[in-house]
Amino acid sequence: MPRLSDRRQSPTSQPGSAFELVSPVDGSTYATRRFTTDGELASLLAQSARAQQEWKKRPLSERVAFCREAVARLSADATRLGEELTWMMGRPCAHTGSEFTGVRERADYLLSIAAEALAEKMFALDGTELAKVTRASCGTVLVIAPWNYPYLTAINSIIPSLVAGNALIIKHSPQTAIVAERLCQAFHDAGIPQAVVTFAHCTNEQVHALISSVEIGHVVFTGSVAVGRLIGGIAGQSLTGCTLELGGSDAAYVRDDADAEKTAAALVDGAYFNAGQSCCAVERIYVARDRYTEFVNAFTERAARLKLGDPRERDTSLGPVVSLAAAARIRSLVRDAEHQATTVFTPIDFTHGELPPTYLPPYIVLDPVPDARIAHEESFGPVVTVAPVDSDAAAVSAINASRFGLTASIWTGEANVANNTTNNIVDNIGRQLEVGTWYVNRCDYLAPCLPWSGRKESGLGCSLGESGFHEVSRPKACLKQAL
Repeated sequence: MPRLSDRRQSPTSQPGSAFELVSPVDGSTYATRRFTTDGELASLLAQSARAQQEWKKRPLSERVAFCREAVARLSADATRLGEELTWMMGRPCAHTGSEFTGVRERADYLLSIAAEALAEKMFALDGTELAKVTRASCGTVLVIAPWNYPYLTAINSIIPSLVAGNALIIKHSPQTAIVAERLCQAFHDAGIPQAVVTFAHCTNEQVHALISSVEIGHVVFTGSVAVGRLIGGIAGQSLTGCTLELGGSDAAYVRDDADAEKTAAALVDGAYFNAGQSCCAVERIYVARDRYTEFVNAFTERAARLKLGDPRERDTSLGPVVSLAAAARIRSLVRDAEHQATTVFTPIDFTHGELPPTYLPPYIVLDPVPDARIAHEESFGPVVTVAPVDSDAAAVSAINASRFGLTASIWTGEANVANNTTNNIVDNIGRQLEVGTWYVNRCDYLAPCLPWSGRKESGLGCSLGESGFHEVSRPKACLKQAL
């Protein structure tokens, strides 16, 4: 049975026992924490439920102001928090700042639309009746956040949940457990009562108990498909609301009119940023056959500019993957492709053994056979496949063949790209893609104003935009009639 964590816990993991945060940078123990005890968890739940009853009575403008101050405190401390993040999960220090830029961007937008998103809606039915819909809080929201973008993924739900009048319990991956502490501290320092925003370092069994608890009104999980299925099943048993952002094997289609150089530069970033450890990282590229060789050459040349090395150095652009287990899984996918006579290469000089085993070069896999694991599994690492296609229809078919459906991108010089008319070639392609978000000439980005959702095994529910507030609140209808 899948476990309730994306990081395997020791069989001896027990409430109150210690666990280590092992850094992928050098294999050292960066920090030690302990799991919450069952008694502490029960107390935390009770306190959270009581605090939420008072928190939801605060004016919405006050809740917004508290959140603005907390985000400002995170931004002011971004340098120190970014250095911690590099040690915990390996992203180059030159790139960790972008996470806090994203936190500020998303939070600012969500807070700016909060009043409208949660506003009372009035409907006049006839001369004697009046109907209205308000948004009610869920109670306590459990946010289970991953290690790959631990601040950014958490803020997507933290801001709407608090502004909607919910209390929060934050449970981060053990790999980035410190992030939960830092987030809570920022919100407490901003003036939000401690019991309204809390964290818990839970074992798998404790997470199961939390989701099943009557005190939890909604669960937000970002992580693997296997764990998402398990969490969704537990939430279904207790009839608890659930938002699941799961995996992806996102695709790009390079049309025959695309600029090969510019497209290659953007897709190298989309495939290898954060060592490919992003739900919406580009893992599959389909190229119009007439441009295939040109594009592969441009992509290879651009990828060769990446510098693999110690993420603490400012000129490093590709750091380690998060763990030895992750590195072993990615190497297994690459070996499987090689065994099937698929061309696999890396454009940089790299010798295994020069760096710790968590460091992987950028891999390029050319035209993998259909049954290769790399063709249909999520690599979640610095690996991308590139294959030729003969038409727009063939590209759509290849993209949709995946069991995932998070994002896809179309790269084109089509003159009507900004035209939303129904005869736009690019729009016709986009409408056929079975994904939650499709891009034109960009990738690997979440716009705060747009709902972020997935299709198929990429998840249920959504975050960001107005929809993000509706995910963590409940509609409450009222119908009035004069006697």
